[in-house]
Amino acid sequence: MAKSRVMLLTADSLRAPHGFFTRQGGVSAGAFASLNCSFSSGDDRDAVVENRARALGAVGGGTLVGLMQVHGADVVEVTEPWQPGAGPQADAMVTRRRGVALGIVTADCAPILLADVHTGVVGAAHAGWRGAVAGVIEATAAAMIGLGARPDTIAAAIGPCIGQSSYEVGSDVYEAVVAHDADHTDFLATGRREGRWQFDLGGYCAARLAEIGVRKIVTIAADTAADESRFFSHRRRTLRGGGPIGHQISIIALNLE
Repeated sequence: MAKSRVMLLTADSLRAPHGFFTRQGGVSAGAFASLNCSFSSGDDRDAVVENRARALGAVGGGTLVGLMQVHGADVVEVTEPWQPGAGPQADAMVTRRRGVALGIVTADCAPILLADVHTGVVGAAHAGWRGAVAGVIEATAAAMIGLGARPDTIAAAIGPCIGQSSYEVGSDVYEAVVAHDADHTDFLATGRREGRWQFDLGGYCAARLAEIGVRKIVTIAADTAADESRFFSHRRRTLRGGGPIGHQISIIALNLE
C-alpha cells in the first residue's frame, strides 16, 4: 500500500525549509489519526517516530528537536541536538546550526516560525494565550537577535491556531491581556455569553511581533477548532467531554547545504 502524503502549509516569506503540518498523512489511528507528532499524547511511540520522520522528510531532512512545552516564555538555543522526546522544558527554540530542525507541537495554540536568512538564524515558538501574554514571542526574537539576527530582517509566520469565532475566553484571559496593554482589547470581541469574550489569538501574536519591529509577518488563515478534517484541537476535544488527543507539528530549519 502506498504511503499517504503529509499535508503542510508554508509561508514564502520565511525563505527557509519549513512547514506547518496538518493531521493528515501519518500512521496513527483512532483519536490520533493520523499525523500525531506528540510523544506525550499516549499514542504508540513507534507511530509518532514515523510521523515525525515523514514531516521532517517533507521539509528536507536534518535532525529534529522538540521541547517539553509548558505554556511559558523560556527560550533555549539549540547548539547540539538531543534525543527524541528528551527536550528541555521551554516553549521556544532558536538556532544557527545547519542540519537542526526545530519542531513545535500544537492543538489550538499558535505555532510561530521565524527566520533571518541574512544572518542565518531561525526560531520556533509555541504561543498559547499564557505564553503570548508572558512574552514568549519577544523572548524568541531577543534570542535570535542575540545570535546576530535583526528585527527588520526577521520574517515570521503564525501557523494554524484556534480562530476568534471558536475561542471563547473568560475574565482570566481578558484581564491578563489588558493588564499587559489596555489597547489590546481590540483582540477581544464581545462574547456570545455574558462575561465572555472571543479572543483573536493569531491577531494578538501578530501585534506582539509588530510591536518589537518585525516587519514581515504572515498569518496562515485556518481555524484548528473548526476544521476537524485537517487539525487536532484541544478546544474541540474539551467540548466533546475529553479523551485522547493528537498534536500537529510545525518545523523550521536552516538550509541544509
